[in-house]
Order: sequence, then C-alpha cells, then structure tokens
Amino acid sequence: MTKRIGLSAIVVTAIAVLGVFIFRSSSMEASAKPDKTIKAVRAVIDAQQVAWNKGDIEGFMDGYERAETTTFISGDSLTRGWQTVLERYRKGYATREKMGTLTFSELDVKPLSEHYAVANGRWHLQRANDQPHGRFTLIFRRTSQGWRVVHDHTSSAD
Repeated sequence: MTKRIGLSAIVVTAIAVLGVFIFRSSSMEASAKPDKTIKAVRAVIDAQQVAWNKGDIEGFMDGYERAETTTFISGDSLTRGWQTVLERYRKGYATREKMGTLTFSELDVKPLSEHYAVANGRWHLQRANDQPHGRFTLIFRRTSQGWRVVHDHTSSAD
C-alpha cells in the first residue's frame, strides 16, 4: 500500500511540475507575442514610408489588405476597397511634388489580439509650398501575407 501512495505522490508531483512548466512556457510565449506583433506592424509602416518617399504609391499600398472590406476615412469621406483607396491616392498625389516627403512620428502600436493590432501616430508631408500634417489610426489584421491595414482613419491638422 505504501508503494502505491509513494508512486501516486510521484505521479501527482510530476503532473504538477509539468503543469507549472506548461503554464510558464505559455506565459512567456504570450508575453513575447505582443513584442513580435509590434515589430511586425512597425515594419509595415516603415516600409510604407520608404515606398512613399520613393514615389511608389503601389508599394505604399502593399501595407493595406487587398480586399473590398479595406476602408480609408479622411475628413467626411469614406473610401471602401483596396483598389478604390489606391485610385484615391493616385488622384490626390499624381506627381512626385504632390507626394512630398513623408514622415511618421509618435507611433504607438498596441496588439488587440492574436489577429488584430491598432497603431496611432502623426504624419507629416514636407513639400515645396506647404507642410500638411495630422494624425492617423490604423487597424491591422494578420493575414496570410502578414500584417496589413484593414482600416485607416487619417485626419489633417488645420
């Protein structure tokens, strides 16, 4: 009988130790995921800035999900669909001079879940005759192509 109790105690202890190990491993993995998400989202935004400053609107748009559900809001205007957003950018920034040099600042990325994150920040265009600027809020979704903007709400400062 004492051997059974001894063996049972060993099994219970082993299960408890294994449970603690699994819990700590999953906690460490969960705490590492937000950092990985933040880095991945920042990389998309950084790539968009580089593409814009090369005059590459299509490259800039690679940061957006190529879907009809992608939305862009600015002022009182709502644009739906990746292609429509691309056309809006092409029309509004038809020349390199109109595009200017884009800078993002005060970037703050917050993972919302395993599949979504939100990014807030400031944008600034340096152009020959003006310097438009404002704030933005981007909702990112993790897709099979990586993190992509699914919703962009951008405002201009007066």
